[in-house]
Amino acid sequence: MSWEGFVATYGHTAGPLRLGHWACTDNERPAGRLGPQARNFRAMIAVGDRISTSTAAASGPIAALTAMLHERGFRVETLRFHQLRSGGHTVTFICGSNGIRAEWAMGWSEDPAQSALRALIACANRLIA
Repeated sequence: MSWEGFVATYGHTAGPLRLGHWACTDNERPAGRLGPQARNFRAMIAVGDRISTSTAAASGPIAALTAMLHERGFRVETLRFHQLRSGGHTVTFICGSNGIRAEWAMGWSEDPAQSALRALIACANRLIA
């Protein structure tokens, strides 16, 4: 399979789920704060023609987006997660399951977090199809 074919198959953004604006809404934390702390995230998520804002408190972006999707009835459990740097970009490969079947997907971005979020959305769309 060519790289173009691979990206078209596993990195497609077509589907009912689309991720718009994404932000961590917390102020910067002091370096002296100990232990894992939940962060607060906000996203614009489109399901078909319906666009709405979601919020979640989670340990990181993937956990937050997973919770937001679950609130909308889209179940995605991340089974495998791989990230690689290539030049100035990060590619993320995610294997996710909806409890019935598993699918691989990928995301590509200059920002590692955006790469992971794109991969999760692509995976959710592949699980819906």
